[in-house]
Amino acid sequence: MNCPREKGCSLVNDVEHSFEQRVPPQVFMVNDGLATEAQVVDALAAHRDARQLVRLVQCPSCSHPLKSPVTLPCSHTVCRGCLPEPQPRTNISYPNTPDRLMGIVCPLIGCGAEHAAAECSVDVTLTKLMELVAQEIAQHRPSSKHSSILLQEILRRDSAEEVNNEKEKDHSSEQGSQEVLHGGRLVSTYDMAEMGKLRYSSEVEYSTTSADDDHEHMDVELVERLREVTYQELDCLVCYNMMLEPTTTTCGHTFCRRCLARVMDHSNICPFCRRDLHISASLRTKQCSNAILNSLLNGLCPDLVASRAEAVKAEEQAGNDVMSTPLFICTLAMPAMPTFLHVFEPRYRLMMRRVLEGNRQFGMVMYNRTTSSQGSLGSVPFLKYGTMLEIVNYELLRDGRSFVETRGIGRFKVRAHGMLDGYNVASVERVEDVSLAEEAALEQRETTMARDLAESHFREDPQTQLPTDIAVESLSTQQLLDTCTAFVREMREASAPWLRDRIIQVYGEPPEDPALFPYWFASVVPVLEEEKYVLLRTTHVRERLKVVYSWIGRIRGQRWASGSACNIL
Repeated sequence: MNCPREKGCSLVNDVEHSFEQRVPPQVFMVNDGLATEAQVVDALAAHRDARQLVRLVQCPSCSHPLKSPVTLPCSHTVCRGCLPEPQPRTNISYPNTPDRLMGIVCPLIGCGAEHAAAECSVDVTLTKLMELVAQEIAQHRPSSKHSSILLQEILRRDSAEEVNNEKEKDHSSEQGSQEVLHGGRLVSTYDMAEMGKLRYSSEVEYSTTSADDDHEHMDVELVERLREVTYQELDCLVCYNMMLEPTTTTCGHTFCRRCLARVMDHSNICPFCRRDLHISASLRTKQCSNAILNSLLNGLCPDLVASRAEAVKAEEQAGNDVMSTPLFICTLAMPAMPTFLHVFEPRYRLMMRRVLEGNRQFGMVMYNRTTSSQGSLGSVPFLKYGTMLEIVNYELLRDGRSFVETRGIGRFKVRAHGMLDGYNVASVERVEDVSLAEEAALEQRETTMARDLAESHFREDPQTQLPTDIAVESLSTQQLLDTCTAFVREMREASAPWLRDRIIQVYGEPPEDPALFPYWFASVVPVLEEEKYVLLRTTHVRERLKVVYSWIGRIRGQRWASGSACNIL
């Protein structure tokens, strides 16, 4: 709040600190290793927050308005002339190019991070914005010198100690430069910084010399122009909207953080200049936002930033909160078994990045090659039963591709589906086996009926073979498992190609659990995936073992070559 003016005074006592308690000054003190982003809720006020606004465009190293600014990978921004000379980087030989073998150390106290010289390019967007800010300041300087204002620099304690060479300080020693300048607070504060008489960390006290000067009106008018310039200049060159979390690449171009991450999912070049970028495709933790641009946007137009954030959030939702399961349409995966993926399509790169940022789980479904109807889903491009996979290991390649090791953690049925940024998402229902009581009842019912039919059959015609279906159902669940495991041992002894040591190393030894054995067998045996798919929708352990038993019968019926089963069924 401004002090009331006393009319008729030759010197109006209009002295104020420019930093209000609403925003602590430390949030801007990047030279001390503190936070660098403006943590504001409301837009910075033109008159009251003049010092904060000017600090946003000051170099934290030389305290002048930024000139040819360089945004470093550590997120600090300084003038290019403030950077130290490049020095050879020790114990670094890759990539073996001169600009990456030389390093530049961040000059800010409390940081000292070393960056490859190739990563220290001039920030193109901020350079253009600084030129426009300087133009607006020049246009708003008063033509006459009647509108004057006294600026008194108030040093921070550490700055005052530096000035006094560690001599004992009193209140007056904490005062720095003093200037009488013309215009509103914004123009005069900027001019004082441009003169090199306002340290980055210092505060300012303002005193007006005339009761008729409307400095506040000047500041409001200038801030409106700066807000307009900032809004127009900070458009992302990928989405053509106002930048959200502006992130600057090593080549000096700036984009929305999410837009750049999406580009990195399928490319390793800058979307603007096509220069190779050596940054993480995920951009989850390694790439910092451009703190200066982020602060300017939040300080000048926080309402627009909030609206943009809400719009992005809405875009990234599937349109229905229950459609939270990403679907990878590719191959068949089995519960409790490993599945190895090579991810190269842009849409699935994006999906994998989001999965890694979330619970590391996604659904795997098969292609619907015959375009058959999937019940209430209709003729969708995938089969409605799938396996939920969890990422175990993830290897990201330099070109954005990745190798993913997953393990099945359960089955599901797709209830509804939609699209999100090019890939399918779904609402799914978990598929569980029936209870052990139901399983036991099924076995008892089937074996009892089958044995009764077998006895009747042999009484009537003891010379004929028992029908296959009756023979299978007459076996207990454990007998089915024992028959299947015995077949596996037989095939291993016969050196079947689908049971080589490397296969066993990947999928392990045959499980002793009847519920898991069919999934293991389906993972190693060369049977068409459409036939294996039946296992995903079967909720009885016994039924799954019977499916496997039928495959074994077909394998035995094939011709043998070199003592092993043929590889084509």
